[in-house]
Amino acid sequence: MSKLQDQMFLEIRNKRPFELAQQYAFDYLEHVFDRNVYPTEEALNKLSIFDEELPVASANAKDVIEQLHTYGSQATTATLGGRYFGFVTGSALPVGMAAKNLATYWDQAPAMHVLSPIGSKLEAVVEKWLIDLFGLPENTAAGFVSGTSAANLCGLAAARYRILKRNDWDVNEKGLRNAPEIRIVTGKQAHSTVLKAVGILGLGKESIEWAAVDDQGRIVAESIPELNQNTILILQAGNVNSGAFDNFNAICEKAQKANAWIHIDGAFGLWAEAVSKLKYLTKGIEKASSWAVDGHKTLNTPYDCGIVMCSDPEAMTAALHMSGSYIVESPERDGMFYTPEMSRRARVMELWAIMKYLGKNGIDEMILNMHHRAKQFAKEIGALKGFHVENDIVFNQVLVRCDSDALTQQVLHNIQKLRTCWLGGSVWFGKKVMRVSICSWATNESDITISIESFEKAMGIALADTTKISK
Repeated sequence: MSKLQDQMFLEIRNKRPFELAQQYAFDYLEHVFDRNVYPTEEALNKLSIFDEELPVASANAKDVIEQLHTYGSQATTATLGGRYFGFVTGSALPVGMAAKNLATYWDQAPAMHVLSPIGSKLEAVVEKWLIDLFGLPENTAAGFVSGTSAANLCGLAAARYRILKRNDWDVNEKGLRNAPEIRIVTGKQAHSTVLKAVGILGLGKESIEWAAVDDQGRIVAESIPELNQNTILILQAGNVNSGAFDNFNAICEKAQKANAWIHIDGAFGLWAEAVSKLKYLTKGIEKASSWAVDGHKTLNTPYDCGIVMCSDPEAMTAALHMSGSYIVESPERDGMFYTPEMSRRARVMELWAIMKYLGKNGIDEMILNMHHRAKQFAKEIGALKGFHVENDIVFNQVLVRCDSDALTQQVLHNIQKLRTCWLGGSVWFGKKVMRVSICSWATNESDITISIESFEKAMGIALADTTKISK
C-alpha cells in the first residue's frame, strides 16, 4: 500500500477527522440560534484564506477540517435558526441532520436495489407515506430528486411523453421535430422554475398560453382557455410571493373533462394538505396528474431534498428511464426509473427519519406554527407606522412595503445590514416589497417580535438618513 493509502486507513481506524468534525459541528449548533443571521464583514473578508492554488502535496486531515471550521463556520448564513426569512428556505430538524450524517457514512446511491437495499426500501416506504399524507391516487409513483426545479422538470417530462404518445408519437425515439403540438397553459405568476422546465423540454416559453391572476396571484378560473387532451395545465400550491393557492377543485374538474394533463407546482405549499386547519387550501389536488414538492422547505429536511409524484407511472418511467447491459433490475424498487439521475445520494434517509419522527400530528403542528408566526408577523408589522402588509396571510408568506419603492429598498438594505434577521425583496404588482418567508421549525413568538424591532430600527435609520440628505 502507498503512504497516502496507509494514512487514510489510519484515519478510518482512529476516527480523529470524524471526531474533530463532530466537535466543530456541535460547537456550531450551540450558537447558531443566537448569532447574527448573516455573516459579519470580518467573516466574509476572511474567506480569502481559501483563495489558493491547488496544493501539490497531500495535507493533514486535521488541518483541512480545522480550516474549514475556523473560516467557514462564521461565514455561513444561519438558515437553521428562527430568524432567517429569505427565499422560502427551511431549517433542518435535528433528527434529519443526524440521519443525514449517518447516511453520509453509508454513502449509498439508491439507483438500483442491488446498489442500496436500504435506500430502495425507504424510498418505497416514503412513497406510500406521501400518497397517504397528500391523499393521492394509490398508483402514484414518487421520485426523489434535488428539489422542485428538478421535480417540475420530471413531471412535465412525463406529461410531454404521455400527450405525444396519445398522438402515436414516441418522443424518446422521434424527438420533437415535426411532433404534434403540445399546449402549455399556466398563470401569469407561474414560478420561474416552471418556465425553465418548459424551456429545457423544448416546449417553448413563447408558446405558453397565459391565464390571468387575481390580486393574490391565483389563477382566475374563467380566464383559462378551452383545454384539450394535448394541453398541460400548470397550477400552483403556494405563490412564491403571496403564498396563495389556485382553486384546484374547480379548475382540475374542468381540466379532467378535457383530458388535459394537470401539473401542480407545490414547492412549499403542497404541505398544507397535511395540516387539518389549512387543507382547505389544497382541496382537489388529488385530481392532478403530477405534483412537485420540496422536503427542504416546509418539512425542514436538510438540503437537498425534492420529490416528484405522478399518477401515471408508465409515463414517468418512460420519460426518465435509462438502459444498459450492466443494469441489474430487481423485483424491488429501482429508484433510477423515477428520476433523471442514476448517480445521486440517498436523500430519502433524512426524509424517512423526519416523517417517522414527526408523524402526522407532528407535521401538522410544525407547519401550523409557521402559519401562526406569519399571522403574528403581519399583525405586529401592520401596527407600525409606515409599514403595509400587501397580501392575505393564508400560509407562511408575508409581503411588506413602505410608503415608496425607494424607502422599501432602503429599509430592506438596513435590515440586512443589521443582521438580526434576513429576508429578500421582490416586486408585487409593480411595487417593491420585502418578502418574509417563515418556514423554520425553530421560529417562535420572540423571534418574530425581535425581527419586528429590527424592521422598526431599520426604518428609523432610513428616515434619519433621508432627513440628513434633505438638509
